[in-house]
Amino acid sequence: MDLVGREVTVELKNDLAIRGTLHSVDQYLNIKLENTRVVDQDKYPHMLSVRNCFIRGSVVRYVQLPSRRGGH
Repeated sequence: MDLVGREVTVELKNDLAIRGTLHSVDQYLNIKLENTRVVDQDKYPHMLSVRNCFIRGSVVRYVQLPSRRGGH
């Protein structure tokens, strides 16, 4: 929950990668993102207008977290 409000990249099992601000996540890895954008916009032009999304945990391949600052 420390990552709420931080930018993350979520890669789905269908190879779609979405970057956005983490709004919420639950124990099933269901994720709500705000201010989203698709990493490969040329491959997924139909996703350009999507700004907020809910991602079901079962379709998530991985979540790339922001790098930690401060050397901890």
